Amino acid sequence: MSQIDAVTARVGQPLAPIGLTPEALFEKCNALARNLWWSWQPEVINLFRDLDPIRWRQLDHNPIALLSEFTPERLEMRAAELVLFSRINHAYRRLKEYMSGPPTWGRTHVGVLGSRPVAYFSWEFGVHESVPIYSGGLGVLSGDHIKSASGLGVPLVAVGLFYDQGYFKQHLDIDGYQGEEYLNTKVENLPMEPARGPDGKPITVHIETRKSPLMAKVWLMRVGRVPLYLLDCDVKENRPEDRELTARLYGGDNRTRIRQELVAGVGGVRALKALGISPGVCHLNEGHSAFATLEAIREQMKDDGKSFDDALRDVARHTAFTTHTPVPAGHDRFDGGLIEEHLGPLRDELGISFEQLMGLGRVEPQNEHEPFCMTVLGLKLSRRANAVSSLHGHVSRRMWAHLWPWRVEEEIPIGHITNGVHVKSWLSHQMQQLYDRQFPADWTTRMGEPEVWQDIYRIDPGELWETHNTLKNLLLAFVRRRVSRQCRRRGESDEAVEAARNMLDPNVLTIGFGRRFATYKRADLIMTDMDRLTAMVADAKRPLQLLFAGKAHPADEPGKQLIKRIANLRHDPRFTGRIVFVEDYDINVCRHLIQGVDVWLNNPRRPLEASGTSGQKAVLNGALNLSVLDGWWAEAYDGANGFAIGKGTQHVNDAITDARDAQELYRVLEQEVIPLYYDRDIDGLPQHWIRRMMNSISSLAWRFSADRMVADYVRSAYLPAAGGLSCDMSVR
Repeated sequence: MSQIDAVTARVGQPLAPIGLTPEALFEKCNALARNLWWSWQPEVINLFRDLDPIRWRQLDHNPIALLSEFTPERLEMRAAELVLFSRINHAYRRLKEYMSGPPTWGRTHVGVLGSRPVAYFSWEFGVHESVPIYSGGLGVLSGDHIKSASGLGVPLVAVGLFYDQGYFKQHLDIDGYQGEEYLNTKVENLPMEPARGPDGKPITVHIETRKSPLMAKVWLMRVGRVPLYLLDCDVKENRPEDRELTARLYGGDNRTRIRQELVAGVGGVRALKALGISPGVCHLNEGHSAFATLEAIREQMKDDGKSFDDALRDVARHTAFTTHTPVPAGHDRFDGGLIEEHLGPLRDELGISFEQLMGLGRVEPQNEHEPFCMTVLGLKLSRRANAVSSLHGHVSRRMWAHLWPWRVEEEIPIGHITNGVHVKSWLSHQMQQLYDRQFPADWTTRMGEPEVWQDIYRIDPGELWETHNTLKNLLLAFVRRRVSRQCRRRGESDEAVEAARNMLDPNVLTIGFGRRFATYKRADLIMTDMDRLTAMVADAKRPLQLLFAGKAHPADEPGKQLIKRIANLRHDPRFTGRIVFVEDYDINVCRHLIQGVDVWLNNPRRPLEASGTSGQKAVLNGALNLSVLDGWWAEAYDGANGFAIGKGTQHVNDAITDARDAQELYRVLEQEVIPLYYDRDIDGLPQHWIRRMMNSISSLAWRFSADRMVADYVRSAYLPAAGGLSCDMSVR
């Protein structure tokens, strides 16, 4: 027996590899924690979880916060107990190999972007629940975009704001009414560090306004190969009220909003310049950062001596703009006073009049009564504009047709690139293991190829169903824990807490609904006829149960009342334990829902859903979509890969549309969804349902992946903007 074996036998634990000190082991774990690459690597996630499963959950799956509770010596002891040394070393090597630049799709496809990257501006980034600088769909899309850019090897830098209080935590009171709580995020527990310029010094940007200057420091967060730069106004040079400027996402009044957008756009461009980054393309993800174009014009005028008009044309040629909002009220608008106060000094440097500046943000430049619209600015100062689904493209061309009055609607220069989701972030570990056994060995690098996903039909139906039911049980256990904690926090009785621990039945058809609680998303459409809903929920042989989650904007009283109505159904004896509202919808709650439900419900008032991506996440895990033919589902549904509500029409009267859609929803549930789910063979398997699951995965997973989406942006927007190639996104 060797000396090492002898010592191991004495203590009953394996030792760390020779030469691996506790400090070196700790540094490897810390390096893993400080690049968000770990957040889409199941093996690394499980590694952190195994260190302390209870604290992992309590700390919102934050590895930096978790490691802060370990000393190097205690970490070594824990790693020895669990035999983690080889797993830590393997994960560390994988990260190093990933970052060192192995051959990627981008290596052969990005062309001129290799020397001048894409600058991707977005208002929020939803990368992981432990980094709370997002509110919902837009942020999660941005997070998925940069993750896929990292995986594909697309040269891209991302720019946004750091919100140290993020979006609010949602708590429902005893009456079901939403309350909002804002918590300060500990910077030391986030994978951030000060961004430094070529001289090694931390970067601070300075922005003049008519009344007072604004200062912002810049943080660096690593998302795989993509650097994410976040501007933060909490610096001592700012006035006290300005130090709070970037504290909250979607908080404050119009003046707060324009100042935030000034920092994101103008400050973002100045931060890139200070970093020594010269982007070849500027991609504005929504209008929030559209002021970036004005700063880019100023830079060209100053650096190259160009006139305003020439600089504008050049900046527009290199700018891509994505619009997400089909609702007119969702586009930021500012009056002339706010524009002059905040853009006045920049306007002076541009050498244009107040009227000229306002005209850039107006549909009718000479209309003095029209406010300044950020979306109009983005559309006017870009040469490649796109919506986020085919139907949304039609809606956007109609919405903004007045910007091009000399063109017919079909020729309005707004195309579309349909949104997709980052597969590795949303695919459950259990389902990935199933795919790994049947799909090609390199399937995770070919997720945008339809042929890869056809191997789903090789999987044994019973094995697919068993995997789905495992995920469903994990979801129901998660919901029970969450709801029982909700009951305890509200001081409810022991009986109520115990009932929460035993609610929901894994053998019952489970429908999930999770999204922002705006009224046009019609979360209560299924409650139009309560007697009919009761009959389905309480059916002795073929019952159903519903899980709801979502936040209403703090100022959206109708949305809050909608949440209250649904949450309080738990007190109705007809629905006890069968209709459940889960508090504080975030990436973690969404992940559990889309991985475990049988059906994902989406019934917005058409055509107000620009795209929607939660249903795309559900596809990856075998859930079937039941949706209005809006957004992405309008181009995804083929009759055999899910279920449709209605035929894609809407009445001019919203009340009639709602009534028709409600009737159609009941019909599809009663005549299609429920019978198909409960139609079992001799082995208890719903063979026709499973076949539809396979149809969904094979036809949709490749089409609606973020890898495909980013590749589309490269071909249709980034390369033409960087190199002057001709392209028409409207034909996509």
